[in-house]
Amino acid sequence: MASSTFNKIFMAILTATLIALLAGFVSKKLVHPNFPAERAYKVEVQETETAAAAPAAPAEPDPVTPLLAAADPAAGQKLVKACAACHSFEKGGANKVGPNLWGIVGNKHAHAEGFAYSDAMKAQEGPWDYEHLNKFLANPKATIPGTKMNFAGLKKVEDRAALIAYLRTLSDSPVALP
Repeated sequence: MASSTFNKIFMAILTATLIALLAGFVSKKLVHPNFPAERAYKVEVQETETAAAAPAAPAEPDPVTPLLAAADPAAGQKLVKACAACHSFEKGGANKVGPNLWGIVGNKHAHAEGFAYSDAMKAQEGPWDYEHLNKFLANPKATIPGTKMNFAGLKKVEDRAALIAYLRTLSDSPVALP
């Protein structure tokens, strides 16, 4: 290729680049864009009565009473292995981070002598019946706000029934099934 052809091609590329740069510079001087202070688009929503209402109370767990007669205490014994880090289950056993749970079914709240229960637990009235245990095991923090028990809860009603059936066996005289 002749040097004059090369020079023409190089000059065409250089001219096109200079025109593009100059066009960008001129366009910035001619057009003044307005940028918003926030980079967001606000969507206006009308408030309705349901949106302004108080948050709904947590849903009640499924009742455990109908499942207790068929619940397997052996399955509940497997489930309490996760609880054994904080609770003991033998008669006369020591309190750990949580109280000993021997004889819990049918017993009063804050039943273990010498355990430092929360004020919320001490304020509870009545015994640990099957449905109260069910609600507590489903969601301890919602059932007794202020409890010291750090446990998310058992979501399956079948697991709660098996666990309660096992806890029922931890007594010299188990509470009768409903």
